[in-house]
Amino acid sequence: MTQSQTNFLRKLLEDNPELTDLAWIDNNLDHIINQKDTQKFYLTYSLMASKSVEKKFLIEDARASELEYLDRHQADVLQLSRVYLLASVLESDFDFFGPKVAQIIQVADGGELITFLKFLVLLPRSDYFSEVAVEALRTNITPVFEAITMNNPYPSLHFNEQQWNQMYLKAAFMQLDLSQIIGVEERANAELARIISDYAHERWAASRDIDPMIWRPVSGYLKNDLMADMQQLLKSDKSSENRAAALCCFHSELKDALELLKSVSPDLYSLAENNELNWNEIYD
Repeated sequence: MTQSQTNFLRKLLEDNPELTDLAWIDNNLDHIINQKDTQKFYLTYSLMASKSVEKKFLIEDARASELEYLDRHQADVLQLSRVYLLASVLESDFDFFGPKVAQIIQVADGGELITFLKFLVLLPRSDYFSEVAVEALRTNITPVFEAITMNNPYPSLHFNEQQWNQMYLKAAFMQLDLSQIIGVEERANAELARIISDYAHERWAASRDIDPMIWRPVSGYLKNDLMADMQQLLKSDKSSENRAAALCCFHSELKDALELLKSVSPDLYSLAENNELNWNEIYD
């Protein structure tokens, strides 16, 4: 986050004067930054809930990427105030305040942790806090896991392949909306394709359904077992599975996959060829 972006956060708080004590925040920030006062920083953060209201602020124009992101996550004034405080101290002296911010997160309650994870990408040098983000993958608390996983660009930007694959499969296992994961095509990899196929086989063997959206990352890795998976999906009596397989085959650009799609479902091939089929429209 640049200085102008921090100013952008402050401007949003200025637009909600009845919902937050911005003068109190700024006075404390000046002292914290100038005096490197760690105790004051911790105290200010803990008192933030008494100075800002948990009410969603009005976004009239969400064209800017930061605005659109805040709007998508229904950010409230208290959350914005906390992000503004953390971003401001990190921007002033990251080497000094980085470990202090990390300490705050270590002792955060559930609501504070969710805020941190949702808006982590807005902080300066957010990759520094990747350990906290990865730890959220291990939680059994659904809102915490959703905070780092759903509509959040942080994992696609900073998770390694193993962490990304773990996140994707757990989201599928928890039956979350996989369409809300950002960067699926960009982070696709051969190991994940193999894992998805193995997972699907386990579900099928147990006569259990699987979200057809899970196949989205496999287009570039259709060979052997995965080609057999596509054939099974294309011949399924569920149209959503037919569409998922059609998209995988078509976008693989592999001759064998395209021929399979044409032979089993020429209508879906035509839809894909005419850009009339996409992952947002696979469900009935």
